[in-house]
Amino acid sequence: MTAGPEGSVGSRAVLRDEFELPLARRAAFRLFTARGEEHWVPGWVPSFFVHDADDLEVGTVWQTRDDRDRPTTWIVLDCEPGRGVRYARVAERWTAGTVTVELDDTEGGCRVRVAYDLTATTTDAAADLERFADGYAAYIAEWRSTILDHLAAGGELPEPV
Repeated sequence: MTAGPEGSVGSRAVLRDEFELPLARRAAFRLFTARGEEHWVPGWVPSFFVHDADDLEVGTVWQTRDDRDRPTTWIVLDCEPGRGVRYARVAERWTAGTVTVELDDTEGGCRVRVAYDLTATTTDAAADLERFADGYAAYIAEWRSTILDHLAAGGELPEPV
């Protein structure tokens, strides 16, 4: 976590972690797209501004709501289907930054690398971001366990790319 100059209200966190899944990267990739996360993330409901928008197309925009019902706007910045995707993420008057997910094949499936680069825009958000940063490893570990639970329960996977 880095704080801004004296008098600033925000802070920045650059966070990285990774985990492995027993899926080929091309099969796992869609789990980390707007529509793919609906399969395994409880409460994840992306709302697209354009009907039938392609959630892999650079420039596509959608919105989600957090547990306090604050909107978060997402924009696809870069996408290499099957390999990686980078999103801009703006929670108005709270945090702004990017989320990057990259996948590589491994002998038993794939490695998923997740990076959040977020800046808090208020003092309250800075405290919230610090808590998020402190719990980031557990947060990413929860992604893995939730996906594995979904798979073990026979949960549906999105179409691979």
